[in-house]
Amino acid sequence: MTDARATPRAALRFLTLLAFVRSESAGGVVLMLSAVVAMVWANAMPASYHAAVARPLLASIPALTLQHAVNDGLMVLFFLLVGLEIRREMMEGQLASLSRVAAPALAAAGGMIVPALIFAALNCGHLPAMRGWAIPVATDIAFSLAVLQLLGRRVPGGLKVFLTALAIIDDIGAIAVIALFYSHDFQSTFAAGALAVCVGLLVLNRAGVRALWPYCVGGLLLWVLVAGSGVHATLAGVVLAFLVPMGERPGEAASPGRRLEEGLGSIVAWLVLPLFGLANAGLQIAALPQGALTSPLVLGIVGGLFLGKQAGIFGVTRAAAALGIARLPHGLTWLQVYGVSVLCGIGFTMSLFVAELAYAGWVGHDEAKLAVLVGSLISAFAGLAVLACAPVKAPALTRPGA
Repeated sequence: MTDARATPRAALRFLTLLAFVRSESAGGVVLMLSAVVAMVWANAMPASYHAAVARPLLASIPALTLQHAVNDGLMVLFFLLVGLEIRREMMEGQLASLSRVAAPALAAAGGMIVPALIFAALNCGHLPAMRGWAIPVATDIAFSLAVLQLLGRRVPGGLKVFLTALAIIDDIGAIAVIALFYSHDFQSTFAAGALAVCVGLLVLNRAGVRALWPYCVGGLLLWVLVAGSGVHATLAGVVLAFLVPMGERPGEAASPGRRLEEGLGSIVAWLVLPLFGLANAGLQIAALPQGALTSPLVLGIVGGLFLGKQAGIFGVTRAAAALGIARLPHGLTWLQVYGVSVLCGIGFTMSLFVAELAYAGWVGHDEAKLAVLVGSLISAFAGLAVLACAPVKAPALTRPGA
């Protein structure tokens, strides 16, 4: 006889799985797993791994490898999703007012400047290594939220809000850094074409065109032109995010921007990020030079991610609260804020992406990968440990002595 309780339990398990699949942290968990697979594969069967990620996908285009297709192609979707999230938060979320944005914005600034200074201090005498100064400045929002989710109800909603807003502003800074410092061989003709496409999409927006397909077609053309201009192609995704209509109209269930964001969420979480981790996290440990862990390059990145992030974010946040410049969400303790500051040292996705832009083809590329992995893992475990020890509830923080 079938247990009558089996069906409700099965339904509950299904709903729990569905909630996880749709959650913000799902992409971070899958990204972690893909990175583990890449590491195991690269060390157990290095020839097979490198053949898979470096072999041309088309014989007629030798440069089009899996890694190139993911980093310059599919990652456009990731940046498009990030841009849409930033825009939504600016319109109706945590970035919609100056009072809400002040604390995470100042924290993000500190969390970018201090890691860059630590890296520069350790590598200032080596010009090729200095190209990677921006590697430790970014926070991986999916990865960090996934780790935070492990604590369940011990994490107050205000802490998640603070981390999310901080990471989003951090992404804005990282995108600006990529555009300004990691573009090359600027081609004005292609740039002019990209600008013309942007104007055309803006005209469609102002004219009230609500169908998604014209923006998708324009976005594809924009990606081609941005790539040809010498600016990194993925930035086309960010630009497109600010040209798609976002606000709902009367009688409209969801705006084109919101529909695009919802459609991209699963694609990015379950396809783009896993492929990115698989194509970029495969580090062959045996191929690293002796003493790699103590090289200035590795110490600069690890120190920037683990020490620089927490010093910059927590130090600036504490100073801003003391001066009355910014207010934190209610119910947080300074220990919780410190734990999140440590957790922001998880730079995985964006840090690996910048490392690829800075060091592709250079001998220090693998060392940079190693440093990003080590720095991100130390930050994840240390941040998790601090937050696990922090009290669950506390009075509102308005000043350092609270």
